[in-house]
Amino acid sequence: MEGTIFPNRPTLPIQQAKPIPIPIPIPISPPQQQQQQQQPNMALKFSSTTLPLPPQQPQNPPSLAIDSLLQHLLHLSSTPTNTHFPKLIKSSNSKATLLPSLPLSSLEPFNHHSFNGHASVCATRLAVAAVEEEEDDKGVAALDFLSDKSKLLLNSMLGIPLYSLTEFFDSVKFDLVEADLISLLKGLDVLGNWEKAVLLFEWGLKNVRAKDERMNYQVVELMARILGRESQHTVAVKLFDVIPLEEYILDVRAYTSILHAYARTGKYTKAVSIFENMKEKGLVPTLVTYNVMLDVYGKMGRSWDKILFLLDEIKSRGFKFDEFTCSTVIAACGREGLLDEARDFFAQLKSQGYKPGTVTYNSLLQVFGKAGICSEALSILKEMEDNDCPPDSVTYNELVGTYVRAGFLEEGVAVIDTMTRKGIMPNAVTYTTVVDAYGKAGKVDEALALFNQMKVSGCVPNVCTYNAILGMLGKKSRSEEMIDILFDMKVNGCPPNRITWNTMLAMCGGTGKEKFVNRVFQEMKRSGFEPDRDTFNTLISAYGRCGSRIDATKIFEEMMEAGFSPCVTTYNAFLNVLARKGDWKAAELIFRDMRNKGFKPNDTSYSSMIQCYAKGGNVRGIQRIEREIYEGQIYPSWMLLRTLILANFKCRSLSGMERAFKELQKSGYKPDLVVYNSMLSIFARNKMYDDAQEIMQLIQENGLHPDLITYNSLMDMYARAGECWKADEVLRNLLKSGGKPDLVSYNTVIKAFCRQGLMQEAIQIMSEMTTRGIRPCIVTYNTFVAGYAGRGMFSEVDEVISYMIQHGCLPNELTYKIVVDCYCKANKYREAFDFVLRIKEKDNSFDDQSLDRLSSRIRQDGQL
Repeated sequence: MEGTIFPNRPTLPIQQAKPIPIPIPIPISPPQQQQQQQQPNMALKFSSTTLPLPPQQPQNPPSLAIDSLLQHLLHLSSTPTNTHFPKLIKSSNSKATLLPSLPLSSLEPFNHHSFNGHASVCATRLAVAAVEEEEDDKGVAALDFLSDKSKLLLNSMLGIPLYSLTEFFDSVKFDLVEADLISLLKGLDVLGNWEKAVLLFEWGLKNVRAKDERMNYQVVELMARILGRESQHTVAVKLFDVIPLEEYILDVRAYTSILHAYARTGKYTKAVSIFENMKEKGLVPTLVTYNVMLDVYGKMGRSWDKILFLLDEIKSRGFKFDEFTCSTVIAACGREGLLDEARDFFAQLKSQGYKPGTVTYNSLLQVFGKAGICSEALSILKEMEDNDCPPDSVTYNELVGTYVRAGFLEEGVAVIDTMTRKGIMPNAVTYTTVVDAYGKAGKVDEALALFNQMKVSGCVPNVCTYNAILGMLGKKSRSEEMIDILFDMKVNGCPPNRITWNTMLAMCGGTGKEKFVNRVFQEMKRSGFEPDRDTFNTLISAYGRCGSRIDATKIFEEMMEAGFSPCVTTYNAFLNVLARKGDWKAAELIFRDMRNKGFKPNDTSYSSMIQCYAKGGNVRGIQRIEREIYEGQIYPSWMLLRTLILANFKCRSLSGMERAFKELQKSGYKPDLVVYNSMLSIFARNKMYDDAQEIMQLIQENGLHPDLITYNSLMDMYARAGECWKADEVLRNLLKSGGKPDLVSYNTVIKAFCRQGLMQEAIQIMSEMTTRGIRPCIVTYNTFVAGYAGRGMFSEVDEVISYMIQHGCLPNELTYKIVVDCYCKANKYREAFDFVLRIKEKDNSFDDQSLDRLSSRIRQDGQL
C-alpha cells in the first residue's frame, strides 16, 4: 500500500542495529539522512557542551480572554437607540396635542430639557408631523374607535420615551383613570407600540390593586392576545405571574395565548395548573389549546400517559387531529426516546385513514435521526417520496442531523449538494447542523471554511450558527476569532440571545474558574436575559467542570425556586458532574431518583454512567450496562457504543473494546478517529500487530487522516516490540507529512532505543527534540537512567542526574529507585548504599523519608 504510514509487521529476533532498508509501506527518510542519524560525528553525552540547552519552561496554554469577550458581548447585547418617531393621532375637531382638561404645566416636564432633551426634540417633531399628516392615513383611520380625549392622551404617550412613561402616567393619573383603558391599549397595539401597552397595563394593574379592586377581564384578555401575537412570552409570563388568573374567567383564546407563553418559557407545571383551572370553569378547549397542552406534556417529560389521555379527550370532543397534533405527539416520543411508541402511533394514524404530511414525516424522521438510526430515517424518506409527499428543507436538515449523529459526517456534508441539485436551498439550520458537527469532531478549521462558504452562497447566518461557532472556538481558547465573530454578528444585525449567553457560561466551566461563571451569569441578568431552564442546566454543568458540586447543587435549588421543574437534561448535567469525579455511588443514587420520578434515561444518561464507572474503576458497573445493551434492553446507539469502547479502553479491557467495536460495525455506524485510535492503542499494547494493521487500513478506507495520537500509538507498538528503527521511521514520516511530534512522540522513540541499548541514538533523538523547542521531562530522563543503569553504565547515570538538576528537572524517588534496583540486580549492594549516601550531595531537596525507603529497599534485597 503506497503512501501508508504503517510499517510492515515487525519480525523477530529484535534488531540491535539499524537494519538494511527494505520496502515498507511508509515513506522513510532518505538514506543519507539515515546514515547521518546512525553514525554521528562524535559521541554525545549528557553535557551542555555536547547537547543543545533545553528550552525554557513552556508557557501556559492560551486561555479565554473573558474580560474582552464579555465587554464585546455586553456591547452587542445593549438595546440600540430607537430613532423611529411614531406618528401623531389627530383629534377629529382639534389640532392640539394637549388635552383641554390638562393644564399646560402638567406636561411641561415631559417637553423640557430635564429629560435629556430627547422628549423636547421628539415633541417638536411630533408637532410638525401633526400638521403634515393627512387625515386619510390608514393607521389613523384604524383608530376611529378612540374618543378625542383618548386620542390626545395617546398622542402624549407616543411622544414620551419608555423610561419616562411611568412618571408621565402618574402625572395624568386622574385623566387615565377616567379614560377607557381598553381603548388606549388597543390604540397602542394598532400602532405597534406593545412595549408602551405593557407599561400602561402594569401602571393600571398597580393602581387597581392599590384600591383592592380587580383588573377588568377584557383588559387581561387583550394583553394576552397582544403579547401572544408579538411572541413576547417572557414578558407575558412575568405579567400573568402577578395576576390571580384563578379569579378570572377569560375567553379560550386568551387562555390559549397564556398557556403558550408558559409552554415557551419552560414553566410547564404552571401551564398544567392553568389548563385544569380553565376546564373546571366550564370552558371547552379548542384544538389549538389541546395542541399547546400536548406540546407542554411532551416537553415536560414522563407524561406519555397524559398525552394519551389528552388524545382520547380530543377525539371525544369531536376534533380531528391536524398536522400539529400528530407532529407534536411524535416529537414528544423523540424527546423521551420512545421509538416503539412513535412507530405505533404513526401506524395507527395511517390505519385510520390519516394521510401524513411533510410536517408529520419530519417529526418521525427526527425521532429516529435523534437516535442515530440511519436505516430507519432513510426508509421514512423513501416512504415520503413513494407517497408523493415532497421533502422540504426541514426534511433534509433532519437527514443531515441523522448522518452526523451516526458518525457519518462527510455524508451529512454531501446532503448540502443533494439539496442544491433538487432545487432546495440549504438554509441556516442546514449549515449550522454541519458546522456544529465539525466542531464536536474537533474540526474547527473545516467548520470555519463551511461557515465562510455559507455566507458566500448568500445564506445569512442566524444566531444559532454564531452560537455554534463561538462554542467551538471557545473550547480551543481562540479568543481573537471569537471577538471577530461577535463583530460579524453586529455587522449582520444579529443580536445575541439567551443561548449566546448560555454558550459563554458553558465555555467558562473549568477547574478554578467559578468566579468567571459567576461573573458571566450576573452580567447576563443585568443585560436583561432572565435565566431559563437551559441556563440553569448549563450552570450545573459549568460548575461541575469547575469541580464545585456545592455550587451546582445551589443552582439546582435556585432553579426550583424560579419555578422550573427538572428534566432529563438536568439529571444528565448532575451525572456529568459526578462522572468527572468518578463518584459512581452518588451517580447511581441520581440515576435511581431519575427513574423513580418517571424520567426515562436517554443515551446521554447511560453514557454518563458508563464514563462514571470507568473513571471510578468500576468494571462491573460498565459490564452491567453492557449486558442491558447487548440484550436489547437499551438501544445500542452510536453514542453508547462509542462510549463503551472508550470506557473499556480506560479500564484496559481488550475483550470489552473488541465486542463494542464489532457491535458498532454490525449496527452500520461509522467509527470516528478517536475510536480507531483507541483500538489501535489497545492492539499495540497487546502486541496484536495484524489487528493493528487492519485498523490502519480501516482508517484509510474511511477517508480519515491519521493524527498525532495515531502516530504515537504506532511508535509505541514498535517500541514495545523492540523495533526501535521502525518506531523512528514512524516519527520521520510524521515530520514528513507536516505533523508536529510532541513530547510523547519523542519519549516513545527514546524509550525504544534505550531498551535496545542504542543510547547514542536515543541521545540524538533528545537533541532533536530540544532543538525543536520541546523540553525534556522527568519521564525522558528516567528513561535514560533506566537505559544506562540496566547496562551497568553508572558513571553515565551520574551524568544524567547532574544534567537534570543543572537544568531544573529534579529527580524523583523513581529516578533513584531505578538506579538502586540495577545495583542490587548486579549484586553491588555496597555501591548501592554509597549511591544513596551521595544523593544529598547532589540533590539537597530530596527528603529523608525517601532516602530511608531506598536504604531499606537495598537491605531487603540483600537478605533475599
